[in-house]
Amino acid sequence: MLKAIRNRWQHWVNQRIPRSDQRAFGQRNIFILPTGAGVVFGFLLLIMLITGINYQNSLIYLLTFLLGAVAVAAMHQTHRNLSGLELTLIQAGEGFAGDPIPFRLRAVSPRHDTLALSLACEDVILTQQHIPAGQQADLNLSVASYQRGYLQPQRILVETRFPFGLFRAWSWLRPVTSGIVYPNPLVAPDVASTVQDGEEQSKARSLDGNDHADIRPWREGDMSQRVQWKRYARTGEMVIADWEGEQGSPHWLDYEAFAGTDRELRLGYLTHQVLERSRNNSRFGLNLPGQVIEPDTGAAHTNRCLKALAIFGLEQPREGGPLPHGTRAGEGARQAVHAGGGGLA
Repeated sequence: MLKAIRNRWQHWVNQRIPRSDQRAFGQRNIFILPTGAGVVFGFLLLIMLITGINYQNSLIYLLTFLLGAVAVAAMHQTHRNLSGLELTLIQAGEGFAGDPIPFRLRAVSPRHDTLALSLACEDVILTQQHIPAGQQADLNLSVASYQRGYLQPQRILVETRFPFGLFRAWSWLRPVTSGIVYPNPLVAPDVASTVQDGEEQSKARSLDGNDHADIRPWREGDMSQRVQWKRYARTGEMVIADWEGEQGSPHWLDYEAFAGTDRELRLGYLTHQVLERSRNNSRFGLNLPGQVIEPDTGAAHTNRCLKALAIFGLEQPREGGPLPHGTRAGEGARQAVHAGGGGLA
């Protein structure tokens, strides 16, 4: 029964507050209730009123009505503190699975100061934010991520308890724009790419034989036959020679090179290779089923490859059916979402 009530409440809230990257808060979408302190305060006022009636004491009446007026004024001020606020998502961040993903929001209070504003998403809370009247402030809220993919928060809580903490006024922002969560990088085993640079370059490598090699540090899992033992005896440095004649182009990071490996492991291996090539400022391309990114260098190329790995095989979340934070939802789950008209539990 509680689950059914919660689902109906969430469905009602989702209808009242549709997904949008911009929200202006007013009478229609602000909720207000007394806090625990407000309930205790009201209970004490009731006891004072009963005492005043019992003893017919004018001073108790005066104090009770005075404190009651303060409570009513506090209620209006708490609602007013959030009313008129405009909140806009201006940038959804990117990061690796397990790291907090930053979401940058812009708050504008056109009519009056907004004081002691709090933003929250799951367990992450941003408190004591003040927006002066007629000015704007950029707020950075970090959202927890768990797995690669699109990161679309179900709801970002916006609340205030100013001035006395007797009442809590709140609402939500339900953004449309999604952040991107990259796969966790995993140290890749020593494998050969299946991609060639082209027919002419392939012939050139076959004529050269093993005269050209790519030297790199030894990693756990590399075959001992590839270790340059003579160099190790000379310098104490354990390195590996990747012979061009024995493999595909060294400029390509290939999804198919990790045959027989789980998809998520392959993406983790490729992520590590992308980061390693980027640190070395090496030219590289990325070969994924259905998508090929030509070899290039630079930060923009690295970000493009990481994003391709993050969203590989996933659909972008849409209105009415957001994916959980950075998770992979199957087609059946998406159909259930559309059938139920709400988000995934």
